[in-house]
Amino acid sequence: MEDDLEVRGPIDRARINPHEAWEVDYWCHKFHIDSIQLKDALREVGNSAEAVEAYVARYIRRDVPKKL
Repeated sequence: MEDDLEVRGPIDRARINPHEAWEVDYWCHKFHIDSIQLKDALREVGNSAEAVEAYVARYIRRDVPKKL
């Protein structure tokens, strides 16, 4: 099945597919992390976008200062 180039993001936004480079890019941009951090999060909590977002907020992005 070919990718639909008109779609601007994952079809299933509840799951992260680490085997698709464009999806890795999408989620890295969304969470403001790099691909290594995303893969670490996926290894820890699985492919649920909600679980990865919570993990990133708690363990990866906590050292980033909050915007005023």
